[in-house]
Amino acid sequence: MTNVHDFHAKTIDGKDSDLASYDGKALLIVNVASRCGLTPQYEKLEALYRRYEGRGLVVLGFPCNQFGAQEPGTEAEIKTFCSTKYDVTFPMFAKVDVNGSTAHPLFAFLTAQATKPEGAGKISWNFGKFLVGKDGHVLARFAPTEDPTSATVTSAIESALS
Repeated sequence: MTNVHDFHAKTIDGKDSDLASYDGKALLIVNVASRCGLTPQYEKLEALYRRYEGRGLVVLGFPCNQFGAQEPGTEAEIKTFCSTKYDVTFPMFAKVDVNGSTAHPLFAFLTAQATKPEGAGKISWNFGKFLVGKDGHVLARFAPTEDPTSATVTSAIESALS
């Protein structure tokens, strides 16, 4: 696998999604959770998506229960929570593991990339963020605690979209 467009993932509705369908779009791929202190980042991720969607950014949310069991619900429960509590409209995917031998192949690939400001290696917590260019190559990685609307993230997004 050479870039993000080489992968498939199940949507939150159980449909197979070929990530090649996002060719030409910049992506912000985030491992998310509904019962975490960082869960309010959903609001900022949605704001980013709405702000930049017309210019070609797509936020992709991947629920993960590997950190403190903070995403225990079913896909249907997660979808309902995200839409009712945070009005999430960006694409959401089925629950995945992001670390270890059971990690989804996409996340095994993402975490192997030499990125900045946060480098390669396992994801430390919910809301790790990977910025992917229009060509499917990973451009940047941001720590879970990095505000999605910070100047650091938005500057990287602006660069990816230009």
